[in-house]
Amino acid sequence: MFRPLPLYIGLRYTRAKRRNHFISFISLISMFGIALGVMALITVLSVMNGFEQELRTRILGMTAHATINGYLRPLTEWREAQAYALKNPEVVAAAPFIQQEGMLTLGQQVSGTVLRGILPEEERQVADIHEKMRTGSLEALKPGEFGIILGIDLARRLGASMGDKVTVVTPTANVTPAGILPRLKRFTVVGVFEAGMYEYDSALALIHLADAQVLFRMGEGVTGVRLKLNDLFRAPFVSRQLAQGLNDVFLVSDWTMQHANFFRAVRTEKTVMFVILTLIVAVAAFNIVSTLVMTVTDKESDIAILRTLGATPATIMRIFMVQGTLIGFIGTLLGVVGGVALALNVNGIVSTIEQLFHVQFMPANVYYINELPSQLELFDVLRIGGVAFVISMLATLYPAWRASRTQPAEALRYE
Repeated sequence: MFRPLPLYIGLRYTRAKRRNHFISFISLISMFGIALGVMALITVLSVMNGFEQELRTRILGMTAHATINGYLRPLTEWREAQAYALKNPEVVAAAPFIQQEGMLTLGQQVSGTVLRGILPEEERQVADIHEKMRTGSLEALKPGEFGIILGIDLARRLGASMGDKVTVVTPTANVTPAGILPRLKRFTVVGVFEAGMYEYDSALALIHLADAQVLFRMGEGVTGVRLKLNDLFRAPFVSRQLAQGLNDVFLVSDWTMQHANFFRAVRTEKTVMFVILTLIVAVAAFNIVSTLVMTVTDKESDIAILRTLGATPATIMRIFMVQGTLIGFIGTLLGVVGGVALALNVNGIVSTIEQLFHVQFMPANVYYINELPSQLELFDVLRIGGVAFVISMLATLYPAWRASRTQPAEALRYE
């Protein structure tokens, strides 16, 4: 079977036993260095993809894809805004809400909170909070009964459980003959939810919209209308459409505006990590340079004989490029296989380590979520594998060029 001469000799050099075992050792180090760098890159980028996706899912599970607010005042025309938004074919559901800050007290425990007034039957259409309930249900919020649903960490901090009475303190005040007193109202705990995101579990409390209107003296007004869309990534376009059709008393925003800096920071960090970890592959590729330089020195007499038999400098150059490229290819392949396997099982591996050593790598109050998600993307695998292979090929150029410059007479002088 015909084989090109550079490929045939390059593969022979790769398989042949070396007189200098140190060269073989450096070759193995180069191969495993590339594999380690590729594996680390795939795993880290998959974890960052999963982290971004999980945060987006959890954030948008509690917030809206788009929101129509009143401009510098409560929104009293919210029914008109809701009806107008639902006419848009890309808007799936719309629900009014009231959101204000306050404090909750139970016994000696005090905690700041964000109070959100909702209509339970409409809220479940725009958010999945009803799926996050640990105890109770959204339907337990009845107008006039002043029930409240707490995030699980907020409930733990207060020491509150089902049926307990908590006192809500609002920023507004009552003017009485005794002076200015804060507005207080007792609510009954009718449910506890766990969103899986510390920001909401530790600070959010839900009450009925009618109770919120009474508590904050908003009359028939609301803070705004929350919208759910067919495609969350079209939220900026749909928001612009709605804003053009509404008058100046309405302010339309979407989730990309509310959390833009956060997701931009995540993407920037992902890019930086890709660059930093690519340097691991580059360092391993320098070992290929060392391997080939030593191989060229070791094979000078063989190169000289090939030159005297008619091999051109280009042929000699391709022989050593084949050898170095093969090292890079095997290392890249091992790294891709190992990286894919690790990325697909990283959550289970981390959980096992946490149980064995009784540690927690992802505290929820620091990293927003308490588990290590992973989302493997084919594009990332192909990009990482391609970059590693190209770096390996580039690393062969100088040693191969040096081999092609070998002079037969000089190499065979002392043979």
